[in-house]
Amino acid sequence: MDNPGYARRLTLMDAALIVVGGIIGGGIFLNPGIAAQRTESGLVLLGLWVGAGLLTLVGCLCYAELGARRPEAGGSYVYLREAFGRLAGFLFGWTMLLVIYSGSSAAVATIFGSYATSVFGLSPGLVKPLAVGALVFVTGINLFGIRLGAQVQNVFAILKLAAIAVLVVTGLAFAGAGTTQALAASPTPPTGNLAGALLPVLFAFSGFSYLNNLAGEVRDPQRTLPRALVLGMLVVIAAYVLTNYAYLAVLGHDGLAASQAPAADVMSRVFGATGAKIIAIGIAISTLGFCNITLVAGARVLQVMGEDGLFFASVARLHPRHRTPNVALASLSAWAVVLVLAANYGQLLDFATFGDWSAYAVTIATLFWYRRRTAERPSFVTPAYPLLPLVFLATVVAVVVAYAWSKPLSAAVVGAVVVAGLPVYAVWRRLFSKVAR
Repeated sequence: MDNPGYARRLTLMDAALIVVGGIIGGGIFLNPGIAAQRTESGLVLLGLWVGAGLLTLVGCLCYAELGARRPEAGGSYVYLREAFGRLAGFLFGWTMLLVIYSGSSAAVATIFGSYATSVFGLSPGLVKPLAVGALVFVTGINLFGIRLGAQVQNVFAILKLAAIAVLVVTGLAFAGAGTTQALAASPTPPTGNLAGALLPVLFAFSGFSYLNNLAGEVRDPQRTLPRALVLGMLVVIAAYVLTNYAYLAVLGHDGLAASQAPAADVMSRVFGATGAKIIAIGIAISTLGFCNITLVAGARVLQVMGEDGLFFASVARLHPRHRTPNVALASLSAWAVVLVLAANYGQLLDFATFGDWSAYAVTIATLFWYRRRTAERPSFVTPAYPLLPLVFLATVVAVVVAYAWSKPLSAAVVGAVVVAGLPVYAVWRRLFSKVAR
């Protein structure tokens, strides 16, 4: 099959905003209250967000080296296939399709539907149709080339940063009289421990790996990928820490712990119902941008799998003019639509987050394989190797175990999907001789 190949059209700014948009979804607007319930003071809470951000920055550094070593489409799938074999690559792609990327897109599209109905006073019965419409909308945009998709994504990312800026300014300037309470200890005992508080914080930082899936479309990827990952991550850390400080300044630690929607509570306290509606629009835009990146990144994995003979040949095709994997994109989007209609938000979030962080662990492990088995020195290497990758890997494994302990059913479902991939791969090997035995 003759494919025109991907066009390297993503600049440093495009790539950095993809990192920002892939991380900032709905977590920063929902998870701080959960983390506050499990901490004893605003100071500890902010420390957790800073620590989780720095840990995720280490993950970005590891992915930066992997991307510099293999600056091509496919990301984690490519690293796992090369380091641990085709079966490992297939199982990642299989789980990515059925659970991780599709589940993330479906869950966040559901958030979009919820906020859209709230803003416009629509019936709750329209949440799922609006979620489906969001997925179809972002899919349609990206059928016409990475340049158009990137431009739209840049708009989404800038608007979500603008929403965060409005929230921060509101909290620090208009409610500035309450800033002395931001770091104070809470008189109410926490309902959990620091490990439990770390879970929702780390999950708000997930999504930093999406850029690596698009490495085949980044200009000068050996230089651009590391810079974009680090720059984007630093922007996210600053946004998250400032947002949490704004929450604490207005609501206090106890108020944040009691809040189900801290962003709306902050804005409504200062601007009333109009403020709550403004931030709801910002959150809806944020979720739309996240869905856009997730589907685009996942489609590149499916396309490379098809090219390797590990998925249907049709998904390997690139559009001759736009050079986009339109069949792969439509396939992933269609499955995400099925998940929107078949499951609720909580189920989708649990499945996707457990699978996502498990994938981070096995992907970071490939870095050790590359260091041992290849003599090449890429343009970027992870600093303080092997200490930093080991710290990240150990923390992620601990998070995955803790999550499995707290959500055994979700962990079992994801595990069952992975195990189900084994016979599927065996059958595929028999049916298609292109797959190496």
